[in-house]
Formats: sequence, structure tokens, C-alpha cells
Amino acid sequence: MSPRRLLPDSFTLALLATVALASLLPCRDEAARVFDIVTDGAIALLFFLHGAKLPRQAIVQGVTHWRLHLTVFASTFVLFPLLGLALQPLGQALLTPQLYLGVLFVCALPSTVQSSIAFTSIAGGNVPAAVVSASVSNLIGIVLTPLLVGLLLASHGGGMSWHGVLDIVLQLLLPFVLGHVARRWIGTFVDRHKPLLRLTDQGTILLVVYTAFSAAVVQGLWHDTPLGALVSTLAMSALLLGLVMTTVTWAARRLGFSRRDEIAIVFCGSKKSMASGIPMAKILFAGQLGGLGALVLPLMIFHQLQLMVCAVVARRYARRGGASCWRR
Repeated sequence: MSPRRLLPDSFTLALLATVALASLLPCRDEAARVFDIVTDGAIALLFFLHGAKLPRQAIVQGVTHWRLHLTVFASTFVLFPLLGLALQPLGQALLTPQLYLGVLFVCALPSTVQSSIAFTSIAGGNVPAAVVSASVSNLIGIVLTPLLVGLLLASHGGGMSWHGVLDIVLQLLLPFVLGHVARRWIGTFVDRHKPLLRLTDQGTILLVVYTAFSAAVVQGLWHDTPLGALVSTLAMSALLLGLVMTTVTWAARRLGFSRRDEIAIVFCGSKKSMASGIPMAKILFAGQLGGLGALVLPLMIFHQLQLMVCAVVARRYARRGGASCWRR
């Protein structure tokens, strides 16, 4: 194997540089609000371009691909919680009680939307199906996540957040629909400038990483948590992510899904949303367990880890044309 094959690609290096920048120079106060607005705009543009890129037939096939959606649903809301419970002995040995509860909370969350779709696009997967699966996961998660949290953590709380539903509609689904409507006028331009879409995919991920990690650093991520706890939480998150990605990849092939569908399943079924998770945590754990920072720390770590790992996996899918990214 060439030594160059062992080196991370430019996008992975950009992710690491973004994390380092957020740690050293996190955006604060007014700058954070500006970055939030810019990130929201980038996400809306991403979905607008995806809508403009996709023909009507592809969207219909994405909506009606129920086997794929059920597989993603099972991974997000069944496989993750079961693995979280199965890892309880290890979690109790390595983590503090609150950190392990935070891991269980991660397992109950819906899939992240924008990065799942962006990575699916980078890897050459079924983007229409990814849009539907990730969006529906977030809609269902608004109701199902509090119920799962109640079962996993033996607590109660959190009703339906209609504001969260509205955010999904306005920021994700509406731009996608508008982009598709505009395809008759701009579809040829978008098809001829595919690097523009790829740049939007990767730029959106970098913006999400910077704003999310900046918020964690400003909240005292590196000051309030001992190094040993960070390392143990990182190890637990890596184990959980590795088990899920390996399992869903195996399941997608055993169930006979195509390469494009497998990619969508892997990226939509292995992610957890910090954008949905942080607001839910504030509602579910307010005044109950205290120390909210320790409870959401596993989510922050898992979120960053999944972006970095999936960046590598997506590029390997793209380079190998869908060959297995788990074996050589």
C-alpha cells in the first residue's frame, strides 16, 4: 500500500482544521448569530440545488422506496437503542453515570438531515431517498425520541415541538420543493455545473462543524470535563458508530439493496442529530438531572466523530464506485 493512501484526503484535513479553529477561535455572541444565519442559508441553498438537480421520476422513486425507509428507521430507532443497552456494562465501567446516560440519549435521537444527504451525494448514493428518510426521521423523532428517552433513561418529559417541525419544513423541505419547481429554468445549468453542488455539500458540512463545535467550546467543553472522561466517551462513541455502520452495511447487502440505496442507508441510518438533540435535552432534562453539559457531551463528541468518519467513508465510496469500504 502506498504511504499516500494512508494520508487523509483534503476534505478530512479541512474538517480537522475546522475543529481546531473552533477550539482556538470559536465564534461568540454576535459572530455566532451571524454564522448561524450563514449556515442556515447554506443548508437552504444545498436543498434548493438538490431539488433543482433531481428529475421528477427520481423524487417519486425516493418517496415510494419504503423498504429503504424502514431499514433506516430500524437502524435509527431500534438498532441504536439496543446497542446502547448492550454496552451498559462497558459504559458503567468507563464512564460516569451521567456520561453513560448521555450515550443512551444519543441512541434515542433521530438522524441528522443535512450531513446525511450531503455525504450520500458525495458518495454517489440515492439522494432522493436520503432526503425523504432523513427528513421523516426528524419528524418522527419529535414524537418518538421523548418516548425512547423515557424507556431508556426511566424519565419523563418533552412534548411535541411544533417549532421544530416548522424549522424542518421551512429550512429543508421548502427549499427542496422550490428547487425542483425551478428545475425547468435552471436544471440545465445545475447539471452542467456539478462541482457547484459538491462545493455546497462540503461547505455546508464545514459550516455546521464550526458553528456546532464553537458552541460546545464556548460552553466550557475543554474546561469542565477531565481528559480521561473525554477519551472514554470518544472510545464509546467510536465503538457505537463502528458497530452501527458495520451492521447497516451488512444488512443493506443481505437485503439486496443496490449500491446507491446502500449508501443512503449507511449515511442516514448511522447518524444522530445534534441540532435536534440539544433543544430536546434542554426540555427533557431541565430540572431533573442537573449537569446538562455532561449529558450532552457524548452527543457533541458523537456528532463530530460521525462527520469525520463519514467524510472518509463517503470519499472511499466515491473513489471505489461503491466497493466495500470495510475491506480491502
